Amino acid sequence: MELTRRQAIALGAGALLAAHLPHTAYAAGEEAIQAFTGGAALADTGITLTAPEIAENGNTVPIEVSAPGASEIMVLALGNPTPPVATFKFGPLAASQSASTRIRLAGTQDVLAIARLADGSFAQAKATVKVTIGGCGG
Repeated sequence: MELTRRQAIALGAGALLAAHLPHTAYAAGEEAIQAFTGGAALADTGITLTAPEIAENGNTVPIEVSAPGASEIMVLALGNPTPPVATFKFGPLAASQSASTRIRLAGTQDVLAIARLADGSFAQAKATVKVTIGGCGG
């Protein structure tokens, strides 16, 4: 196969774009965390994130988050093109500060949950989920 200059340029541009996509998603995740926490320190206790170690299908990965005394919980899938997945808000009359849902994961990646606790502090929990079949276009 003979490669023309036009094909080589298109191939190079595609490779640069593919190399830049994970960095863009990581930056979007960092921006979402910064906006949610305002740059505050994150504790490693006070929130529980339950996710499967291995997901057969990335289209429907069940997760559960719980943070007693939390006013908000934000869930991010750090390897997805759009990392913020959900934000759960709890009012003062909420019976429990927990939620469960199914999320879509593009591939094997970390799922991060950050809770804003009643005293204004923040807590985080992280789980790595290995996906055998991609969910976001994979």
